This record gives sequence, C-alpha cells and structure tokens, in this order.
Amino acid sequence: MDTRTIFATAALLSAGAPVCVHAQGVATDKLIDAITVTGLRERAAVEVPNPTASKTAVELRTQNLFNPEDALNYLPNITIRKRYIGDRNALIGGRSFSTLQPARGLVFMDGYLLSNFLGRFDAPRWNMIAPEEIERVDVLYGPYSATYPGNSIGTTVAIRTRRPVDLESSVRTTAFSEHFDEYGIEDDYTGYQVSAFLGDRLDNGVWFTLAANRQDATGHPMQYFTVPANAAGVFPEVTGTATPVTGVRFDRDPQGRRRAVFGANAGAIDHTIQDQVKLRAGYAFTDWMEIEGFVALWRNDTDNENRTLMRDAAGNEVWSGLVVADGIAFDVPVNAFLPSTRKEEHRLWGTTLRTTRPDGWNGSLVYSQYDILEDSQIEGYRDGSGPDRSPAPTNTERDGTGWQTFEVQGVYTPLADDWTGGRHTLVVGYHRNEYQLENPVYNIVSGTLRQNVFGQTRLEAWYLQDEWRLADRWSLTLGARYEDWSAFDGGQLGADPYADRSDSAVSPKASLAFTPNDDWTLRLSAGRGVRFPTVPELFQGTSTAGGITVNDPNLKPERSDSVDFTVERWFSWGKLRASLFQDDVRDSIFSQTNITVTPNVTNVQNVDRVRTRGLETAFSIAIPAIESLSFEGSLAYARAKILENDNYPVSVGNVWPRIPKWRGNLQTVWRPTDRWLTSLGVRYSGRMFGRLENDDINPDTYGGVSRFTMLDARVAYTTASNIELAVGVDNLTDERAYQSHPYPGRTAFIEARWSFEGTP
Repeated sequence: MDTRTIFATAALLSAGAPVCVHAQGVATDKLIDAITVTGLRERAAVEVPNPTASKTAVELRTQNLFNPEDALNYLPNITIRKRYIGDRNALIGGRSFSTLQPARGLVFMDGYLLSNFLGRFDAPRWNMIAPEEIERVDVLYGPYSATYPGNSIGTTVAIRTRRPVDLESSVRTTAFSEHFDEYGIEDDYTGYQVSAFLGDRLDNGVWFTLAANRQDATGHPMQYFTVPANAAGVFPEVTGTATPVTGVRFDRDPQGRRRAVFGANAGAIDHTIQDQVKLRAGYAFTDWMEIEGFVALWRNDTDNENRTLMRDAAGNEVWSGLVVADGIAFDVPVNAFLPSTRKEEHRLWGTTLRTTRPDGWNGSLVYSQYDILEDSQIEGYRDGSGPDRSPAPTNTERDGTGWQTFEVQGVYTPLADDWTGGRHTLVVGYHRNEYQLENPVYNIVSGTLRQNVFGQTRLEAWYLQDEWRLADRWSLTLGARYEDWSAFDGGQLGADPYADRSDSAVSPKASLAFTPNDDWTLRLSAGRGVRFPTVPELFQGTSTAGGITVNDPNLKPERSDSVDFTVERWFSWGKLRASLFQDDVRDSIFSQTNITVTPNVTNVQNVDRVRTRGLETAFSIAIPAIESLSFEGSLAYARAKILENDNYPVSVGNVWPRIPKWRGNLQTVWRPTDRWLTSLGVRYSGRMFGRLENDDINPDTYGGVSRFTMLDARVAYTTASNIELAVGVDNLTDERAYQSHPYPGRTAFIEARWSFEGTP
C-alpha cells in the first residue's frame, strides 16, 4: 500500500472524530486500564477479551530488577531466557510457545513495537527502556483481541513508562556480582548500572520526560567448544601427530553420549558497555486532544573473549590443532576460539496523536521507526597476533536494518447510562509494519564480500472489534482481523534471488463474559491468529565460525486456533484466577540447532500440527490479620504434543520442545514498617525437552533444557530523605540450570535509589 492509500485510510477511519493516538491507540489504553492489579478490580469502558496479568512500578521494587525483562520473572506462565546480565537476547517463552519461537512474543513500549523479527534469536529491544522509567507492565495471553497482529498467538507484553503529573525525578544505581564455576573455569563476574529519570508537566499543557541508563557488565561463559562421541562411545577418528594436553573435561551431552569439553568459545564471556537515553514530550491542545513523541538512542560496545582449558606439557595455553587428551586424539579447528568485538548504535522514534473524550468517538494515529544505524561485529584477529592458520577476520554488518509501524484507529464508547442503543463499543483500525534486513559479511583483509543476506516483509491489516453489552451482566465481544502479507527483495550472495511471495488471512475472534456479581467473572474466548514468517526465517541462511543456519523461503504461516475459559474471583483479601486453555497450531515454525557438530547447524522448518492443552492459575493474597504480609504467585500445567509432522514423522507424538509440564512462581512480601521491605520468591520450571526427537535424556548439562527451582531474596530500607537502600540475591542456592546455555549462578545485588515528586 502506498503513502496516499495510508493517509486515505486514516482520513476515512477518523471521519467525524478528531484524530488521536497512543502506541497502538485509544483502544489499547482502555484495554490496559481494565486490567486487574494486585486484587484491586479496575473497570473500564472496553473489556479485555484475554486473560491478563500486571505489575506496577511499586510492585516491581519488591524484586531484583536490573534489566527491563526482569519485570516478567514473577508474572504467570512466562519464561525469560536471560543467559547473563548484559544479554541483548533475552527471549520470551509462554503458554504454548518456546524461547526458540521469539516471533510469538509481542512487546510494546507505550504502544510502540519493540519486537525485533530481524534475527533468528533476536529478542525484543528491551534496551530501549530504562528500568527507572517503568510505570507498569501488563501481559495479555492468546490471540483473542483483533487489535493485535498475528504474532499475539503467544504472549503480548505492554510496558508503560512514567508520564509526569508534576515535577518528578529519580536516580538509581545498582551493582551485581556473580560467582560462576563450571568445567574448571571459575571466576567472579561483575557490573553496574546507573539510571536517571526527570519529568515535569507545565502549566501550558506541555509535559516531558528524560530518561538515561548506563550499564557496564560482564557475563559468565555461556557456551563451550565440545566434541561428542557416537552412541558406541567412540570419538571421531583423527590422524597425525598430536600435542598431549591437560585440562580437557569429559562429561555426558544431553543425549547421554560421552563428550569432551575444550573451553568456553564463540564469544562466550561477554563484556558490554551499554548507554541509552530517551526524550519524550507531549502537549495537550485541549482537554480532549493531545500529541506526543519521543526519540531513544542506544549504544553498545562489546568485547567477547574465550577461555581454553587446554595446556601443553610446559603449561602453555593451547587454542587449536591436533591434541591428545585422556589418550584420545582430537582436531580442534583454528576458528574454535576466535575473539570478537561489536559496536552497535540503534535509534527508535515515534509520534502519536489522539483524542481522549470519555465517550463517543475517539481517534488515534501512531507512527514509529526503528533504525540500526551501526552494527559491526569483528570476528578474528585483526592485527596478525593470532595463532598460525588463523582465518582472515570478518566483519558482519547490519547497518540499514530496521522496521517501521503505522496505526490508525477509531473507537466508539457509549455513554455509561445509555442502554437504549449504546450497548456497543466499537474499535476499527488499520495497521502496517515493514521489516528490512541487510546483513553483509566482509573479509577485512581483502575487503571482499564473503556473504550477504537481505530481504523485506510487509504486513497490512484491517480490523474491527465490537463489545456488545447483551445485558447488565453479559457481554459479547466479536472481532475480525484481515491481514495481507508479502515478502520481497530477498536473496543471498551468489544465489538466484528468491521469488516474491504474498499471502493473506482472516482471523475471527469471539469472547463471551458473564459477571453474576461484582466478585465473579467468567469468560469464554476463542480466536484464530496467523503468524507469518519473518525475514530471517525466510532468507537468513548464514555461515559463521560458530554456526550454519539453513533458511526456508517457502515456509507456511502459522495458524493458531485457541480457546480459553477463565474464571476470576475477587475477595476482600485478594484475587484468584483459573484459565483452561487449548492452542492448536498448524504449520508451527521451528528452528532446531544441532550443537553436536561444529559449526552448529540450525534448520528452520514447518511442523504440521502442534496442540497444547493446559491449566493456568494465578492468585494474590493479602493476609487480613497481617496487613503488611502478602503473597502472589501462579502455577501452570501444560501438555504440548506434536500431532502431525510429515517433514519428520519420527517426532509425531513427542512433547513440543521447551514447554515445561509445570511452571510456577511464588513471591512473599513483608513490610513490617513503612520503611522496611523484605521479599522472598521462588521460580520453578519443570522438565522439558530441547529437541523434536525428545532424545535429550540428560537435560542437566550444557546444551540441555533442565528443570530448575530458584530462590530470590531482597531487603530494602527507605530513609527519611526518600533514599531507598537495598540488597538482594537471585538464585540464592546457586542452582545450575540450562536452556542450552547455562543460566546465571548465585548473583548478589546492592542498590540505592533516590526519588522526588512534587513542586519544589
């Protein structure tokens, strides 16, 4: 669709009503406002057709919040694969999708799309949010709202940042230290973060916020160079004269085979310095129309180092070549332990215009653009200092990569007491997003182009949703979303261009809610969501020292038919929720990596049918007899099965990878006085498989997907001058757990925060 068509659509949808906007629009604002927080029931004009969960800024200060994604640690039925502090790829897993399927997790910041669908394991751009500016986090489960794209077949996260009502400011600094010991590599990994926030609302209607964040962190080793034996316990045969070495460790891989571990490789130890600054401002033209905009910049400098375990007879480090350990000869390739550096500069900006009338017609308009201004990763020895046979260094770039979104939306809300003809709340809108990838790799010495991957996708959608008040206690929400998708200009160096593709889909939605009284809500929701393939899934076939990815330009879109029955009960002391759900997904898109070969090989493929059934419960309790003591938690059961898979029939009947059978959390908060706060939390994830074959019988090792039980604790004290001092520990028992990469070990935090609100 060209620009003229876009603005014609905007004019049509806004006809008869002033135009407005806010990060996905007015409807989203009302949906989020309707979500329940800590047992206190909030009502709004637009009901939420999804099960929901929320955390406010006050609640988040009861846990150790170092990065924005940490805010999801104690929300129901969510997994965050954060490998280490400083990780830019903290992926989301949910009810029926794994952290290997990041395109099923939508993340918005003030309604602006943060979801990055331009890398196989590119997580949402959490780095565009400073922890100090978070006001609240809301989660919506499933594809039951027509206002969200098909990627909402998993989990939708809406993060709202602070918007001042008066002068306010805060400064927060925190430091961490993690002790990590594995395969003989033992060290302390440390870092710090400083966040600041300033905001004000002037008498003339102008408001602004300025947020900044700096982080300097070093993560523990996240991956290792290994060589596995075959099922008979025999390692690959090697011929030639080999150097005897010590230090090589032997263990069992996830398939139970004997394995040799030679050291931490592929940029295993990641030291990052990240800086972020964001300016946001708005102006109220009238009491019912306002405009706002923002610009955020993020920079990152990364140094990746590796550690070899091998030592020769003189005690010198050995990095590559033919070696003998435990009487077995191995050939360690010269690129196994190449160091790397990376420089990144990203920019996100957006603007919104919206009306905010309490009823009648409102309109919204939003535009945002994410630009990767610089992304240069140098792998190898640039100055000739590397060992003999070192390959020429390479430079992998993504300059010019990014995405843009556009949304126009109209909302009609009836008068609160209009029951004659005002039983309908309508939402109508148009959405467009476009993703573009430019990913060349250069040989630095010769300056020649070694490989190149490029391509684009575009999605346009029209949607309509109607909440119909059937009676005083009954409401029926009906919706439909039409999506038109195309993939084009895709190709790779030295290969014929891929054929352009297009597809379309209609996704109907329905939700029936009954509130017999103010203490109960029962809701039955059903919906279809269609998730189209991303640029990397279609086009990004790559080869690096660490791995090879095999893409598929003919991938089919995922089609999820979901049903959810939720019962909510409010009490004077809290709230209980239980949700029965089923997600039936056709042509599920899955990326599986084989880490038993070097380089690792990843294949992207469709799996014909996967069905997940489960029960999700959540609760919040404030003990009536002890007002300062509260409990909040969740427990979820899921059974995810592969029902059909013509591409790989042996997997039929197996459990879908990385969906735990049981998953839950519990956090206890005690506030003995207004100044003191203590909390103790437990996070649990049950047994999972990491592969379609379900042959990873030894999950509690590197490369496996293990169960875990992690304890977190925090103690905070607020002084009379409004300075909050806190100490905390995550993974208190130092449990070793894996999602292929090892999770962090015991990590201690120390934090200080000062805040001010009001007129000086």
